[in-house]
Parts: sequence; C-alpha cells; structure tokens
Amino acid sequence: MIRLLTPADAALYRAIRLEALAAHPEAFGSTLEREQEKPLAWFEERLTMSDVFGAFIADELVGTAGFYREDGAKTAHKGVLWGMFVRPEARKSGTGRLLVNAVAAHAAERVEQLQLVVVSENVPALRLYAAAGFIEYGRGVKALKFAGRYYDETLMVMFFNESDAMQPR
Repeated sequence: MIRLLTPADAALYRAIRLEALAAHPEAFGSTLEREQEKPLAWFEERLTMSDVFGAFIADELVGTAGFYREDGAKTAHKGVLWGMFVRPEARKSGTGRLLVNAVAAHAAERVEQLQLVVVSENVPALRLYAAAGFIEYGRGVKALKFAGRYYDETLMVMFFNESDAMQPR
C-alpha cells in the first residue's frame, strides 16, 4: 500500500530515513550525523512541509519518496522527487516503481515537470527511473563528496505535457 505520510508517521519515517542515510551515505545530500541529532518534531515538520509517500507491506514502512514543488515565481512549474529509498527486503518487488508512480501521479496534478537527481553509479535506480519515463538531461560532476570521494549525479526529468518532452539530439 502506498500513501502520503502524516506527522503521526514521524517515528516510522525517522527510522527509515536514518537507515537510508546509514546504508547509502553517498546517495543523499544530507548525512546520518546531521539528521540523527534532530528531534522527532523536526521529522513531523518535514512531513508537514513536504509530501512524502510511504510504501507499506503488512503495516511496515518499507520505502519512502518525497515530492516538493519549486516555489520561485519562474520555477513553480517544476517539482522534485527526493529522498527515494526502499529497504533491501522490499527491493525487486515492484515497491520502488509503485513509489515513483505515486509521486509522478501526485506531481502531474501540480506541476508540468518532475525532476530528480541520482548518483550516477546507482544503476538499479537509473533503470527504475528510465522505465518510469524519466529522461536524462544532464550530469552534476563531483556533485557530492563523502569520505573523501566524489560522486557524480545524473539529472533526470519527466514531462507531463508531451509537447514539452525533450527530443533526441
């Protein structure tokens, strides 16, 4: 089951978010050290300020993906998929695709395009996003630095109006 998380889900969200940051520190802009010090109220506020979807299997939160809309006057037509994570036991079950589809359906009612960034070495995620309809439009070279190592990011976008879709070069 996929549903929007509410502030009442903050403890569940905090646990999976910290697990994601610990398991894949190279994949997120934030760090475990930064977020593990935050009080539960911080996670409640995050669930109020952003639309975060949760994937549940038998009442266990096994995946999350967030959405926010840009708020600038010239960027409000764009949304961002962020914080995507699926616990290892739920991978290869279709959970990731269900989360991406839920965020995309939600975004399609609010923005013209949905963007994301993913560490370029994360081949399973790149495949998932491409299969869902995202296309690569750029690369952030040395975009993240963790433990003395740089990671490139692949920038991807999904357009909801076919006339806006990027054409092959």
